[in-house]
Amino acid sequence: MADNQTPDAPEPSAPRREPPAGAEPGWERAALERIALAAINEQRAARRWRIFFRFAFLVVLLVIAWGVFDFSVDKVSTSGRHTALVTLDGEISSDTSANADDIDSALQDAFEDDGTVAVVLHIDSPGGSPVQAGIINRNIRRLRAAHPSIPLYVVVGDMCASGGYYIAAAADKIYVDKASVVGSIGVLMDGFGFTGLMDKLGIQRRLHTSGENKGFFDPFSPETPQMDAHAQEMLDQIHAQFIDAVKQGRGSRLKETPDIFSGLFWTGEKSVELGLADGFGDTDYVARDVVKAPDIVDYTVKESLSDRVAKKFGASVGAGAIHALIATGKLKLR
Repeated sequence: MADNQTPDAPEPSAPRREPPAGAEPGWERAALERIALAAINEQRAARRWRIFFRFAFLVVLLVIAWGVFDFSVDKVSTSGRHTALVTLDGEISSDTSANADDIDSALQDAFEDDGTVAVVLHIDSPGGSPVQAGIINRNIRRLRAAHPSIPLYVVVGDMCASGGYYIAAAADKIYVDKASVVGSIGVLMDGFGFTGLMDKLGIQRRLHTSGENKGFFDPFSPETPQMDAHAQEMLDQIHAQFIDAVKQGRGSRLKETPDIFSGLFWTGEKSVELGLADGFGDTDYVARDVVKAPDIVDYTVKESLSDRVAKKFGASVGAGAIHALIATGKLKLR
């Protein structure tokens, strides 16, 4: 039976691809190389476009950041005769833009410029640190003595109170708006006491000190007569320093009344009557009509980029809340 089996038919082979008419030997390899080269070129083009779009996105991002944060640095132009401007804005403190180092540095640059005819210190402040205010006051008097031919005028914005006025008193003259708030020659120390709340909640304060007075002004401990007397002595001393600076700066122009050093404040119009200020006018008026040098050059130290970013994103709000909690018992001219 085996002899009757027919052998398996051979499998048909794939048809051989004939080269195109006139094709040279190796045409298949050349075609593959062209295809591979085209793919590579396409990948390169795609990569170039990705780089372009990333670069374009970066440029747009930088333009937006430039507009939001203003990276530009204000350069002081000192050419020609001009009125120098320094701005003191906000709470006077070592950790704000209204700090003694920056204000003194700006004033120093303004006085030392050969083109400066007069210096205008624009103040819009409710007060703040008596230490920072005292440093600026003394530096103004030093610069005025070193440059007797260059007067310093203070121009008041909305407010020049307490520590702000401590500084203003050192000026040759003070100009206000009729509606400005001026004065508040006094000192305060504020804080909170939580002893009553702690008693209601059943909370005990465990404070250990190495000196009997070390726990003074602790907000979680009851206030004592000794604490109150010591605080009042400190306040009276600083108040006396404040009064002395005002009297020294204003001299015979000041019309002393029983309320002048009581911490009260007045409108700009009333402050001129009391001798706390000399006249009415803004920065442009003083530069144009008083100094007779209408060109104004700003010497104010600008905020750093990190400060601007922090303020833009609200970090300063949180920091201010924490600062308010931990600053219990801090002396303020306000």
